[in-house]
Amino acid sequence: MTDYSQIPSPCYVLEAKKLIQNLELIDSVQKRAGVTIILALKGFAMFSTFPIVRKYLKGTTSSSLFEARLAREEFGGEIHLYCPIYQENEFPDLIKGATHISFNSLRQWEQFKEKTLSTQISPGLRINPEYSPVEQDIYNPSSPLSRLGIRAEVLGDKLPEGIEGLHCHNLCESNSQALVRTLEQIETLFGHHLPQIKWLNLGGGHLMT
Repeated sequence: MTDYSQIPSPCYVLEAKKLIQNLELIDSVQKRAGVTIILALKGFAMFSTFPIVRKYLKGTTSSSLFEARLAREEFGGEIHLYCPIYQENEFPDLIKGATHISFNSLRQWEQFKEKTLSTQISPGLRINPEYSPVEQDIYNPSSPLSRLGIRAEVLGDKLPEGIEGLHCHNLCESNSQALVRTLEQIETLFGHHLPQIKWLNLGGGHLMT
């Protein structure tokens, strides 16, 4: 039994046993589903736990320059990047060591295409499936006025040359039924692109633990 009165304050306290239980559950899901689950650093960046976490997860996703640096210096493995906006002056440092990057629009892809293709990074596009279980429009990444991701009619019938993946993020603490609906939407709107890609990133918000 932990004597919490002996723990100095302020500090962060993490129960490693419970973390490992969650990681074992997540690992079971990824093995049974045949997918790769990565750690979103914007949600959990306690790097002192990374020696434990990377026993179960093979990579991370970053949404800022310093998250990408944390991934590179402290976690390793696959490093995925996505930002709604990339800064020209930060981009060279941002992509150091990255393995995958997703662009929010066709214009953004054109802006950074040359710099991306000069590396070994696998580039993708964020798509808008026009569905999300999130009820409040202000938080809904797939709302009619959302600028997050590319709609099917904008993307067209053919992916831009050089694009290797698609990225969809529309869930928030969502169950498997919401994921099924999302996959159905992707197949309906973007199914003709799926044979052309090497990877599909389904974002975060999957409630597993």
